[in-house]
Amino acid sequence: MVKLRLKRYGRKQQPTYRIIAIDAKNRREGKALKELGFYNPIKNSIQLDVQNIILFLKNGAKPTDTVFDILNKHQVFEQMKKE
Repeated sequence: MVKLRLKRYGRKQQPTYRIIAIDAKNRREGKALKELGFYNPIKNSIQLDVQNIILFLKNGAKPTDTVFDILNKHQVFEQMKKE
């Protein structure tokens, strides 16, 4: 099963995350199937590859709670329903 989750980067006390598609059995820092976006909680900046995210969601990928909130905030699920 594929999950959409956050992969941590950055220094101590300055985390940045990449939104990735990864096999659910792999660890958080494992090899990603595809990188789908970027999230910086300090600057509150988010970049998403919406087309690929929608593709993974349609193929059965499950987002984690945090990724679900990020995608919901950027209305990815509404765009998915339109297609």
